[in-house]
Amino acid sequence: MSGALRRRFLLLYGTQKGQSQAIAEEISQQAEQYGFVADVVSLKDVNTFSLENEKDPVVFVISTTGTGDPPDAALKFVKTIRNKELPDDHFVHLRYGLLALGDSEYTYFCNGGKVVDQRLEELGAKHFYDTGYADDCVGLEMVVDPWIKGLWDALDREFLCRAGSTKTIKVSNDATNGNKNIMEVPGNLDLHLQTMSLEGEPGTNGTSLNKAVSDAGSIEHSLVHSVPPLCQCSLNIPALPPPFLDAVILDSVAKGTDLRRLHPEDEMFSVPIRQAKRLTTKDAVKTTLMLELDIANTTIDLQPGDSFSIVCPNPPGEVTDLIDKLGLSDKKDRQVHLTVKSGTKKRGAVVPGYIPENCSLESLLTWCLEIRAAPKKAFLRALADCTSDAAEKRRLLELCSKQGGSDYNGFIRDRAISVLDLLNTFPSCRPPLDLLVEHLPKLQPRSYSAASSTLFHPGKLFFLFNVMSFEACSGRTLPRKGVCTGWLADLARGYVEESEPAAITGGEPQITMFMRPSTLFRLPPDSSVPMIMVGPGTGIAPYIGFLQHRETQRRQKQECVFGDTWLFFGCRSHQKDYLFREELRRFVENGTLTRLEVSFSREPPGTTNDRGPKYVQDNLRLFSRDVVRILTKENGCFYVCGDAKNMAQDVNTALVDILCAELGVDKLEAMKTLASLKSERRYLQDIWG
Repeated sequence: MSGALRRRFLLLYGTQKGQSQAIAEEISQQAEQYGFVADVVSLKDVNTFSLENEKDPVVFVISTTGTGDPPDAALKFVKTIRNKELPDDHFVHLRYGLLALGDSEYTYFCNGGKVVDQRLEELGAKHFYDTGYADDCVGLEMVVDPWIKGLWDALDREFLCRAGSTKTIKVSNDATNGNKNIMEVPGNLDLHLQTMSLEGEPGTNGTSLNKAVSDAGSIEHSLVHSVPPLCQCSLNIPALPPPFLDAVILDSVAKGTDLRRLHPEDEMFSVPIRQAKRLTTKDAVKTTLMLELDIANTTIDLQPGDSFSIVCPNPPGEVTDLIDKLGLSDKKDRQVHLTVKSGTKKRGAVVPGYIPENCSLESLLTWCLEIRAAPKKAFLRALADCTSDAAEKRRLLELCSKQGGSDYNGFIRDRAISVLDLLNTFPSCRPPLDLLVEHLPKLQPRSYSAASSTLFHPGKLFFLFNVMSFEACSGRTLPRKGVCTGWLADLARGYVEESEPAAITGGEPQITMFMRPSTLFRLPPDSSVPMIMVGPGTGIAPYIGFLQHRETQRRQKQECVFGDTWLFFGCRSHQKDYLFREELRRFVENGTLTRLEVSFSREPPGTTNDRGPKYVQDNLRLFSRDVVRILTKENGCFYVCGDAKNMAQDVNTALVDILCAELGVDKLEAMKTLASLKSERRYLQDIWG
């Protein structure tokens, strides 16, 4: 392409767990097909780009983390643009588009992107393309795919305004070999996606694909089978992503994996599990365990409200099965050597930094890659080209197609189908190792809230978790446990049946962890400030640390004034899963806890505990006058911890209703009051999806 037609845009991403980066890379790959050049840069690399001097359009892809915060990688950039000394016309020259990622189950939906969007506008920047808000609750791709599709027309119009009426766009794409045909044409043309037709595609066993789908009416709709009209229509499928890695398995045997090399940016600690205790009865709906970690020989400075991350492995049985499916069982202990393919068309292609050099195949799949991750559509597209059976290939193409979006969400995303599940379901699919390394994301550490105070338990860290379990479904014949919670439960196996904590002896298991100190979810610096804490189930964890800390402070600093402390706790049953019942009773008796209100949602009808409020938000409504007094007259703090899917939103709704009723204001004014509490850091959340 000549210099006059070079249409470059700057593509900036801010990522926490890799989603924004993956989307930015997909945009970059597609850009070349439409005659654009994307200069991809992470927002953390603030010294490698200058928006003040940027002349080309800018595209942002920004995720949201924590309680509506920009991702850690974008914090320095956000701090820079928030400089109050910047003039209102600082970015008046800038034209941009922004894609924000979030989850509507959280209160601050897409707030990481909204913060950047709002500040850019305040500094004079203008949109060339409307902001997109992708919701992980319903599937990011539901917004991401059409937003990216519309981006090319928006960029066409932008460059048209800048440089005249001639533009370069992709007008076709050969479905059989992926060749791209680019031509210069005037005006606007419709976007033509790669299309695969049903006609005349033979199966390897001599059965045509048409025959396979003609019988679809008698087949149950499932992961492996579709029904009309999907099984009978032409498909709009994504272009095949350009491969960029070569994986060679060497003859030499690899050494053990140093887990610290997986997260070089964090200070890692290897600590033993000293004790384990089951907090729920054997017949409870959920199994909740509490583990005690020995941190006495570390430099960990644990504060109440802090969380930490555990480096966990993939289930060994699944790793073994996956290696077997790849046909590499005899090479699991051999070194894997990764290099970038010569001549790859992927811009900025590099060997993933989270894969150590000379890592064994088994270690690679155990510690480095999230093999449970639901395959994205680009991965499905690549897997289809590794599938020899025509009917299986067709189904994989359906699942990644525009027409198959509902099937993708229902049979893959919602059911958490993994690449191993797919290889079991589609046995003729035989992908090479490098394809998995290219498409599977980094195995993320799992985060937990500390449930203890080192003032109360010097040299110890307690935490609790529910052992996650997933039932069998279409595409997965066996039930399974959560990656980390299942592993932790296995480590503590044999020590969780006692009514009292059981010491783990005879070779204490070790876990590798690093701290994620909280800057917000902390006790008020002024002990006289009253607190309201809301947390059902394991959401009680940080509050136990708060209360242990306050109990010790009250004993050590008797001259200090301590504000009222309320706890709204919720569980299913008084007998089966009332966590920390005796400890909470002690906090009430010694005055550390001013008021304890417990909700029971699944008590047998007619029993004493069945007569009260079912959920924490119901109890909040009963004590609405006290809640408003503490928050508006006594400048108290309000904490929410737990599952975001329903509880956090229900609590927020209850607070709005309470403020409306007690203050005599309308809903909008009540929401403004809550927004003020949040901006003052007096309404704090530690919630998860």
